[in-house]
Amino acid sequence: MIPRPATAADVDAVVGTIALAFAHDPVWEVALARPDGSVDHIPGFWRFFVEGALGHGTVWVTGEADTVSVWLPDGAPEMSAEQADALRRHLDTSLEPSRVADLLTLWSRFEEHRALRPPHAYLNLLATHPRAAGRGAGMAHLGVDLERWDAQGMPTYLESSNPVNNVRYARLGYVEVGRFPTVIDRSPVTLMWRPVGG
Repeated sequence: MIPRPATAADVDAVVGTIALAFAHDPVWEVALARPDGSVDHIPGFWRFFVEGALGHGTVWVTGEADTVSVWLPDGAPEMSAEQADALRRHLDTSLEPSRVADLLTLWSRFEEHRALRPPHAYLNLLATHPRAAGRGAGMAHLGVDLERWDAQGMPTYLESSNPVNNVRYARLGYVEVGRFPTVIDRSPVTLMWRPVGG
Protein backbone atom coordinates (compact mmCIF):
# COMPACT_ATOMS: atom_id res chain seq x y z
CA MET A 1 0.00 0.00 0.00
CA ILE A 2 1.35 3.40 -1.01
CA PRO A 3 1.59 6.05 1.75
CA ARG A 4 -0.71 9.03 1.23
CA PRO A 5 -0.56 12.51 2.74
CA ALA A 6 -2.37 12.66 6.08
CA THR A 7 -5.17 15.11 6.64
CA ALA A 8 -6.63 16.60 9.81
CA ALA A 9 -9.15 13.74 9.79
CA ASP A 10 -6.27 11.27 10.22
CA VAL A 11 -4.68 12.91 13.27
CA ASP A 12 -6.40 10.80 15.93
CA ALA A 13 -5.49 7.56 14.16
CA VAL A 14 -1.91 8.70 13.52
CA VAL A 15 -1.45 9.70 17.17
CA GLY A 16 -2.90 6.38 18.29
CA THR A 17 -0.50 4.41 16.13
CA ILE A 18 2.50 6.38 17.39
CA ALA A 19 1.46 6.01 21.03
CA LEU A 20 1.10 2.24 20.64
CA ALA A 21 4.29 1.81 18.62
CA PHE A 22 6.42 3.77 21.11
CA ALA A 23 4.80 2.40 24.27
CA HIS A 24 7.82 0.20 24.99
CA ASP A 25 10.48 2.17 23.16
CA PRO A 26 13.77 2.19 25.14
CA VAL A 27 13.95 5.99 25.12
CA TRP A 28 10.38 7.26 25.13
CA GLU A 29 8.86 4.77 27.55
CA VAL A 30 11.35 5.97 30.17
CA ALA A 31 11.22 9.67 29.29
CA LEU A 32 7.43 9.86 29.51
CA ALA A 33 6.90 7.54 32.49
CA ARG A 34 4.79 8.54 35.48
CA PRO A 35 5.38 7.10 38.95
CA ASP A 36 1.89 5.55 38.97
CA GLY A 37 2.39 3.91 35.57
CA SER A 38 -0.52 5.74 33.93
CA VAL A 39 -0.19 6.60 30.25
CA ASP A 40 -3.20 8.79 29.50
CA HIS A 41 -0.94 11.82 28.93
CA ILE A 42 1.11 10.18 26.18
CA PRO A 43 -1.21 10.52 23.15
CA GLY A 44 -1.54 14.23 23.90
CA PHE A 45 2.25 14.51 23.87
CA TRP A 46 2.61 12.96 20.41
CA ARG A 47 -0.29 14.99 19.01
CA PHE A 48 1.76 18.19 19.11
CA PHE A 49 4.41 16.70 16.84
CA VAL A 50 1.88 15.27 14.42
CA GLU A 51 -0.08 18.51 14.15
CA GLY A 52 3.14 20.50 13.80
CA ALA A 53 4.32 18.43 10.85
CA LEU A 54 0.83 18.32 9.33
CA GLY A 55 1.21 22.05 8.72
CA HIS A 56 4.16 21.26 6.45
CA GLY A 57 2.27 18.55 4.56
CA THR A 58 4.83 15.94 5.58
CA VAL A 59 2.82 13.38 7.55
CA TRP A 60 2.22 10.19 5.54
CA VAL A 61 -0.08 7.26 6.31
CA THR A 62 -1.09 3.90 4.88
CA GLY A 63 -4.57 2.52 5.35
CA GLU A 64 -6.17 3.49 8.63
CA ALA A 65 -2.78 4.63 9.95
CA ASP A 66 -1.39 1.10 9.78
CA THR A 67 1.97 2.81 9.22
CA VAL A 68 2.77 6.48 9.66
CA SER A 69 5.76 8.73 9.08
CA VAL A 70 6.21 12.25 10.41
CA TRP A 71 8.79 14.28 8.50
CA LEU A 72 10.10 17.82 8.62
CA PRO A 73 11.40 19.58 5.52
CA ASP A 74 14.85 21.10 5.79
CA GLY A 75 14.91 23.89 8.36
CA ALA A 76 11.23 23.55 9.28
CA PRO A 77 10.30 23.81 12.98
CA GLU A 78 8.67 20.85 14.71
CA MET A 79 5.75 23.06 15.69
CA SER A 80 4.69 26.68 15.98
CA ALA A 81 5.57 28.79 19.00
CA GLU A 82 1.97 28.52 20.17
CA GLN A 83 2.06 24.73 19.88
CA ALA A 84 5.38 24.60 21.73
CA ASP A 85 3.91 26.67 24.57
CA ALA A 86 0.89 24.37 24.73
CA LEU A 87 3.14 21.31 24.77
CA ARG A 88 5.10 22.74 27.69
CA ARG A 89 1.85 23.31 29.60
CA HIS A 90 0.83 19.74 28.82
CA LEU A 91 4.12 18.44 30.22
CA ASP A 92 3.93 20.63 33.31
CA THR A 93 0.51 19.21 34.15
CA SER A 94 1.41 15.63 33.20
CA LEU A 95 4.86 14.97 34.64
CA GLU A 96 6.84 15.73 37.77
CA PRO A 97 9.06 18.84 37.48
CA SER A 98 12.26 16.79 37.54
CA ARG A 99 11.00 14.62 34.69
CA VAL A 100 10.05 17.69 32.65
CA ALA A 101 13.57 19.06 33.17
CA ASP A 102 15.05 15.73 32.02
CA LEU A 103 12.87 15.76 28.94
CA LEU A 104 13.89 19.30 28.02
CA THR A 105 17.54 18.33 28.36
CA LEU A 106 16.94 15.31 26.12
CA TRP A 107 15.29 17.51 23.49
CA SER A 108 18.24 19.86 23.53
CA ARG A 109 20.53 16.93 22.73
CA PHE A 110 18.38 15.97 19.75
CA GLU A 111 18.34 19.55 18.49
CA GLU A 112 22.07 20.15 18.97
CA HIS A 113 23.03 17.08 16.95
CA ARG A 114 20.50 17.72 14.21
CA ALA A 115 21.76 21.29 13.81
CA LEU A 116 25.21 19.94 12.89
CA ARG A 117 23.93 18.18 9.76
CA PRO A 118 23.91 19.54 6.21
CA PRO A 119 20.50 20.35 4.67
CA HIS A 120 18.19 17.35 4.96
CA ALA A 121 14.66 16.07 5.46
CA TYR A 122 14.20 14.90 9.03
CA LEU A 123 12.33 11.72 9.91
CA ASN A 124 10.88 12.69 13.27
CA LEU A 125 8.70 9.61 13.77
CA LEU A 126 8.09 6.30 12.02
CA ALA A 127 5.51 3.98 13.53
CA THR A 128 3.63 0.79 12.72
CA HIS A 129 0.37 -0.13 14.40
CA PRO A 130 0.56 -3.47 16.25
CA ARG A 131 -2.05 -4.93 13.88
CA ALA A 132 0.40 -4.43 10.98
CA ALA A 133 3.67 -5.14 12.82
CA GLY A 134 6.11 -7.90 11.97
CA ARG A 135 5.55 -7.93 8.21
CA GLY A 136 7.98 -5.23 7.08
CA ALA A 137 5.22 -2.66 6.60
CA GLY A 138 7.11 0.15 8.33
CA MET A 139 10.25 -0.25 6.24
CA ALA A 140 8.18 -0.56 3.06
CA HIS A 141 6.47 2.70 3.97
CA LEU A 142 9.83 4.34 4.64
CA GLY A 143 11.19 3.07 1.32
CA VAL A 144 8.45 4.91 -0.55
CA ASP A 145 9.10 8.06 1.46
CA LEU A 146 12.79 7.87 0.61
CA GLU A 147 12.05 7.59 -3.10
CA ARG A 148 10.10 10.84 -2.74
CA TRP A 149 13.00 12.62 -1.02
CA ASP A 150 15.50 11.17 -3.52
CA ALA A 151 13.44 12.64 -6.36
CA GLN A 152 13.83 16.04 -4.70
CA GLY A 153 17.59 15.56 -4.31
CA MET A 154 17.26 15.70 -0.52
CA PRO A 155 19.30 13.55 1.91
CA THR A 156 17.53 12.40 5.05
CA TYR A 157 18.39 12.11 8.72
CA LEU A 158 16.89 10.32 11.70
CA GLU A 159 17.64 9.45 15.31
CA SER A 160 17.03 5.82 16.18
CA SER A 161 15.76 5.40 19.72
CA ASN A 162 15.71 1.61 19.50
CA PRO A 163 18.95 -0.18 18.54
CA VAL A 164 17.07 -3.16 17.09
CA ASN A 165 15.89 -0.91 14.26
CA ASN A 166 19.37 0.22 13.21
CA VAL A 167 20.02 -2.71 10.91
CA ARG A 168 16.66 -2.13 9.24
CA TYR A 169 17.56 1.48 8.54
CA ALA A 170 20.96 0.38 7.26
CA ARG A 171 19.26 -1.83 4.66
CA LEU A 172 17.66 1.31 3.24
CA GLY A 173 20.96 3.14 2.96
CA TYR A 174 21.34 4.83 6.35
CA VAL A 175 24.74 4.96 8.01
CA GLU A 176 25.50 5.71 11.63
CA VAL A 177 27.08 9.14 12.09
CA GLY A 178 27.11 9.37 15.87
CA ARG A 179 25.41 8.59 19.15
CA PHE A 180 24.42 10.33 22.33
CA PRO A 181 23.06 9.06 25.68
CA THR A 182 19.65 9.83 27.10
CA VAL A 183 19.36 11.71 30.38
CA ILE A 184 17.71 9.29 32.78
CA ASP A 185 19.27 5.90 32.04
CA ARG A 186 21.83 6.75 29.34
CA SER A 187 20.13 4.61 26.68
CA PRO A 188 21.81 5.17 23.31
CA VAL A 189 20.27 7.30 20.59
CA THR A 190 21.85 6.51 17.22
CA LEU A 191 22.20 9.28 14.64
CA MET A 192 21.70 8.03 11.08
CA TRP A 193 22.24 9.76 7.75
CA ARG A 194 21.19 8.72 4.26
CA PRO A 195 22.61 10.44 1.17
CA VAL A 196 20.43 10.84 -1.89
CA GLY A 197 19.99 7.45 -3.48
CA GLY A 198 21.19 5.64 -0.39
